[in-house]
Amino acid sequence: MTPSRLTCSQIQTGIKFPGEESLSPKPISCDAPPVSDPFQQAVADSMPILQRIRDGFGPYPTATQGALERLQSLPLPTPRSQRSTQSSHRPARTGDLAELRQAALACEKCPHLAASRTQVVFGVGHPQADLMFVSDAPSEEDDKQGEPFVDPAGHLLTKIIQTMGFSRDDIYIAHVVKCRLNMRPGDVGNRKPTKEEMSNCLPWLEKQIEAIQPLVIVALGATAVASLLGKTEPLGRIRGHWLEFHDIPVMPTYHPAYLLRNQALSEKRKVWEDMLKVLERLGKSVSEKQRQFFSTKN
Repeated sequence: MTPSRLTCSQIQTGIKFPGEESLSPKPISCDAPPVSDPFQQAVADSMPILQRIRDGFGPYPTATQGALERLQSLPLPTPRSQRSTQSSHRPARTGDLAELRQAALACEKCPHLAASRTQVVFGVGHPQADLMFVSDAPSEEDDKQGEPFVDPAGHLLTKIIQTMGFSRDDIYIAHVVKCRLNMRPGDVGNRKPTKEEMSNCLPWLEKQIEAIQPLVIVALGATAVASLLGKTEPLGRIRGHWLEFHDIPVMPTYHPAYLLRNQALSEKRKVWEDMLKVLERLGKSVSEKQRQFFSTKN
């Protein structure tokens, strides 16, 4: 049975202020339009009462039992961190992401990168993913295939994602910089993006995040953390601690490429502990077997 909404008139008759009879009560005005969400409606209906308290008309309200029962019967909104991990709870933004992708493919804000790239590596994954991974810039293999994390570091990331209970199709992966960073003749590997390159490309990532609306972001590596959050502290000091980007929880952790260079079980365990925190933040159940992965006690 759906509980009846508590209206302004019900609040006025159900709540009495001490000494109200000896004062000249101000009429409660409900000019605000009705709100579809019952909890928000209750808040809107309560505002005139709170304003009267603020204005000095009755320092403390008393409520009838009936008024309290009606308030308690209203459903509370679910905190963002506890929302369902099913993507159906958010409106589809696939069209926004597709349009954004087409615009990004033609970007030439960094002429030197536009001249040297094979193609823009926009991002890949579910357009309404609850979990989003963000890294620094495309690798040489990413540039060739047009998809992020298809190199050896990407293969390791895929294993991490699968061990968490997801597939790459369930989550979304993107880079801060969408173009392969140009290298000097004779140089191999990858370089860090400059501040200007990150600044030019960050709006694309911000619009991706706005369209996808992930519940949690994992920032892979110091460059991603610095670009998203402006943090320049050593990654080893801030990884594993929750930060925020536009009110979205962000978990900083080591880049998979770091784990390929450093094969110590203790380092793998650190990343896995970070992922366990992500699973818990998403409301996912974690098995005892998952908790023991990469444990130094095994």
